[in-house]
Amino acid sequence: MINDSERKYLIECLASGKDIPEDFKEKLFPVLKREYEIQYAGKMRKSDILADEDGTFAVPLQIEKVYNGKREAFNDGWQNLLVFGDNLQFLKTIYKNEDPIIKDKVKGKVKLIYIDPPFATDSDFESNSGQMAYSDKKEGADFLEALRRRLIVAKEILSKDGTIYLHLDSKKSHPVKVILDEIFSGFDFAEIIWVCGLMGHGKFYPKSHETIFCYKSKNAPFYPPSRLGYSDRIVKALQLDEIGWYYTRGKESSGGTKCLKTYISHNPLISKEEAIREATEKRPQTAWDVWIGKKELAKAFNDIPVGTYAYTPADDNDYPTQKPEDLLKRIIMASSNEGDLIMDFYGGSGTTAAVAEKLNRKWITCDIGKFSFYTIQKRILKIDESKSLISPKQKYGRIAKSFSTIYTGIYDLNKMQNLNKERYISFALQLFEVDNTPFSIKGIEFQGERKDGYPVIVWDYWNYKDSNVDEHYLIQIANVLGNSASKRIYIIAPANSVDFIEDNFEVGDINFYFLKIPYQVIRELHPVEFAKMRQPQSRKNINDLDKAIGFHFMYQPDVEATLNNNQIILTKFVSNFKNEETKNEMANFESLSMVIIDNNYNDEEFVMSSCHFKNDITKEEERLVIPIVIEGSKICAVFVDIYGNEFKQVFKVK
Repeated sequence: MINDSERKYLIECLASGKDIPEDFKEKLFPVLKREYEIQYAGKMRKSDILADEDGTFAVPLQIEKVYNGKREAFNDGWQNLLVFGDNLQFLKTIYKNEDPIIKDKVKGKVKLIYIDPPFATDSDFESNSGQMAYSDKKEGADFLEALRRRLIVAKEILSKDGTIYLHLDSKKSHPVKVILDEIFSGFDFAEIIWVCGLMGHGKFYPKSHETIFCYKSKNAPFYPPSRLGYSDRIVKALQLDEIGWYYTRGKESSGGTKCLKTYISHNPLISKEEAIREATEKRPQTAWDVWIGKKELAKAFNDIPVGTYAYTPADDNDYPTQKPEDLLKRIIMASSNEGDLIMDFYGGSGTTAAVAEKLNRKWITCDIGKFSFYTIQKRILKIDESKSLISPKQKYGRIAKSFSTIYTGIYDLNKMQNLNKERYISFALQLFEVDNTPFSIKGIEFQGERKDGYPVIVWDYWNYKDSNVDEHYLIQIANVLGNSASKRIYIIAPANSVDFIEDNFEVGDINFYFLKIPYQVIRELHPVEFAKMRQPQSRKNINDLDKAIGFHFMYQPDVEATLNNNQIILTKFVSNFKNEETKNEMANFESLSMVIIDNNYNDEEFVMSSCHFKNDITKEEERLVIPIVIEGSKICAVFVDIYGNEFKQVFKVK
């Protein structure tokens, strides 16, 4: 309840136009509390998250490349999606269900979600002495809330008969379990222990397992994974009943109550040896919620091994935290059918996508890391050379079905402006959160309204290539509209088509605001300042990626590089963005994140053969030297800055 002093303060805020503090939301709009829930700093209400009050909103999708050609497609025309960008932006785009690439194809149709989010950073848990401890409560809260916001939106796009698996370790599994209970209330629950190695590590109770939480909606499909059969303890206790059927039962309880019989065979004509063989080979049992990776240990559980962190060369994509394909095979086969849509929005090394591909499922995967993006792209393009899920000693032997690579939140300006008129207008309206409902006032055409209710004009630069949005143009609009005009009008236009340096210009009572492409940030239009994603400069930090807020356009960095024998010599790399902390120009090489190489480039498909992070590249005087292994007549190098911008260069081998 609100007391008198709080009521007086709220009235003063409303009268003076001050913002109402966040703490008052729960009091003004109370919600029914669950039996228990977790509270921490920065926790937002579900309704606020879905209303974009967290500062992250839906952004349009841009097709980077379609891999089609001879590739097989699904009967309904579906193309699998590999998405580069912030996964919360992508999830909200699916939730809004307006982008033509995914409209009515994804929301409510995802049958299975598996995610393996980066676990909390070491600084969140380790004290100076190396002991496990929460050294920074805020960092822990940030991790929980970032994951919770994504799970809330994921629940909204999951099919009504869908299942979600969340892979964690002990660092955050317990508070995350409470969050999952809040979001997926009413779902069936299982906690799966994956014994990921025979030898644990650490000094205090060495770790040898990770946890996978499974939440299954009541009517979701479930095909229980199988153990090999009954355990040795059971088959050794076989007995014959009065008609010759073999059964076993446990010991009598202390009270003398006999256990129920467990029948092994319903065939009275077979020998005991045949009954044992049938029990162990022909009658597999449902797997327990403890899954064993190593073959030697799995045998003790009479289980089928599901892989460990020790990968075979064919399964190893040189990506830290990569999960084995056998683990995902068990999950996908247990909770989906062929043709179902599988989603993993923490794409990582692409194991989920690769296994879904091999099991004839549709898939979507997303990651904010460029190393992840190119790792997954390589894995799908070369999937025919990877191991078979049925016969691991053989190759899969089939090329991947048709798929598209997609950008979200970071865009190629040239591709946007080369869209046809309708697609360009649709893209621009999505970009600036404009309701796509065109209307006209006194002959002036408006393409829609922003959330604040003010009208929007998309400047049709394709019809006025020799003129710009200038003072004369604005005065004409103001004169035509007269008193019918809104006090504010937005104009979306390419930056080079706007004659004004500033972001707004007043004509009489009308204030014209320019939404320039590329976007110049107008703070009052967005509750949270835009932030670019940052790419790592070291392999050990590939999971330490910042979230992205808003959207940005790609600016190629300035690069000077040559191929000399088996080395790429980089003499210049300067990003076209300033340092966001100091606002200063960055020194040479300071903004370099990584250099990704295709050492046998064929002009059609870029397939990563190696990745060289900036901190691992040798510096000789004022140049960086990158050794490579040449396998073809052309080498393609992708130079990536810390904001995800790229410069591609093809070298011909002499």
